[in-house]
Amino acid sequence: KKMKIKKTKFKGLFIVKQKLNIDKRGYLRETHNDKIIKKKFNFEYFTFSKFNVLRGFHFQIKHSQSKYVNVLKGKILDCVVDLRYKSKTFGKTFKIILSEKNSLGLFIPRGFAHAYYSLGKENLVYYKLDNFYKPKFERGIIWNDKELNINWPSKKPYLSKKDKQMPELKYFFKNKKHLNFK
Repeated sequence: KKMKIKKTKFKGLFIVKQKLNIDKRGYLRETHNDKIIKKKFNFEYFTFSKFNVLRGFHFQIKHSQSKYVNVLKGKILDCVVDLRYKSKTFGKTFKIILSEKNSLGLFIPRGFAHAYYSLGKENLVYYKLDNFYKPKFERGIIWNDKELNINWPSKKPYLSKKDKQMPELKYFFKNKKHLNFK
C-alpha cells in the first residue's frame, strides 16, 4: 500500500493515510514522504499526554506554522478551527480521530488553531512544523467555546493553566487584525 492524501472541505487541510508494513516482529509505518507532502519542515517535537488531557486551541500569528500531526502511540481526538478570515470555512471546525492503529496523519496549513483531546491511557503525538515556536506570538481560543460547539469526550478535561485562560473565538472575530497570519 502507498501513502495517500485525502482532501477535506477546508482548503489546504488534508488527511494522510500512511503506509503500514506489519509482520510478526511488529510494524514499520511511513509517516512522511517529500513526494507526497511537498512541504519543507524545519522544526519537530512531540508531546506525551495522559488520558483526559486536552491541549489547545493554539496558533501563532506572526511566524505562523503549518503542522503535520501524527500519533505514534495511543489515540486522540484532533480538532482544528479555520481562522483565515478570507476563507469559505472561516470559523468552522474539523475533527478527526488520529491513532497508532489507524495510521492517519493530519496536515494543518497556516491559519488554523489546533487542539486535541487524549483518548488513550498514554498518547505520544509527533509534530512536524514549517516554522519555529515563538511563544511571544502564540495565541489561543478557549477549548469549550460555545461558538465552536465541539462535543468533547469530557466536560472536565485536564488543562494547563494557560489553556484555561484563553479568550473566546468572538474576540478574534471582533479583532480580525489579530488573525493577520505572517
